[in-house]
Amino acid sequence: MPPSAVAIRPYEAGDWSAVADILRPIIRSGEYYTFDPETSDEEIEQIWIAAPQETYVAIEPESGRVVGTYYLKPNWPGLGSHVANAGYAISEEAQGRGVASTMCEHSLHRARELGFRAMQFNFVVSTNERAVQLWRRHGFEIVGVLPEAFRHARLGYVDVFVMFRKL
Repeated sequence: MPPSAVAIRPYEAGDWSAVADILRPIIRSGEYYTFDPETSDEEIEQIWIAAPQETYVAIEPESGRVVGTYYLKPNWPGLGSHVANAGYAISEEAQGRGVASTMCEHSLHRARELGFRAMQFNFVVSTNERAVQLWRRHGFEIVGVLPEAFRHARLGYVDVFVMFRKL
């Protein structure tokens, strides 16, 4: 798959199996998300599909396979609801092919359409260097560091970044 050769569309109920197959190993790794590595599929579905305002999938056009997913929601309710939050996940075989960048661009555009004024990532694990570099390329800045706030499965306690950009 060449870089960015994906189509982004809203999540549909029939996508769940593919989305779960992407999320399960990422969560089980204990390296990127705060979810308990033993989080059930039902809990994952609630967090990724049911709770967010919108969820999308990245589709490989030739095969129709789901190779990535992201959700978009208000970062906080009420008086903080003008700031968006998003979470992204890419299948192992699609890593390094521009899928995350395409999804980020799509989410920024969609957030603007929904009237959000900014986007904030609350908990970017500092050792996830590819993600940090990607978000920086898309205009996010590190606005805070939470020392040793993440208990990494392999590295122990590591810092977390709060990243932010205006839309």
